[in-house]
Amino acid sequence: MKAKEILRRYKKQELDFKGVSLHSVNLNGANLSRINFTQADLSDADLSNADLSGACLQQANLTDAELNHANLVGANLSEINLIGADLIGADLSGADLSGADLRCANLSQAKLCGANLTDVDLNCVDLSSADLTDAQLAGSDITVADTQGAKLAQACLNRGERKHSNTSHHWVTWSGS
Repeated sequence: MKAKEILRRYKKQELDFKGVSLHSVNLNGANLSRINFTQADLSDADLSNADLSGACLQQANLTDAELNHANLVGANLSEINLIGADLIGADLSGADLSGADLRCANLSQAKLCGANLTDVDLNCVDLSSADLTDAQLAGSDITVADTQGAKLAQACLNRGERKHSNTSHHWVTWSGS
């Protein structure tokens, strides 16, 4: 599916795009609030400056995606794959990232106020100058991330409902079909 098709259907109030393959799609600056991209393949996609507020991207594959300055306020990003993704300056306030894989992602200057980061893999994540005020980090090892200049004073390292006793990702298979 191409970007034009998604935007055309979204404009007609269609919100359910569960499981679609949108590898390398360019949706830079698109308004996609409340869209359902559950289990979608958005690897290498450009979603920079996009409005994805209230969107559902549960178990989606966004490996190496560009989400710089994207609006993800209140989005459901549980068990999402954001390995190597760029979210510089993105607003993830109140987003649910529980069980997400953020390895090597860049969230420098991101706003994660009140976000649920329970059981998240933060290995090699860049959280420099990020705002984690009131973020829930139970089961997540913040020490393996770069937190230079990050606002962590009110982050809740032991608060949040644990879904798994050990962080283990439950990915669907992304075969492009």
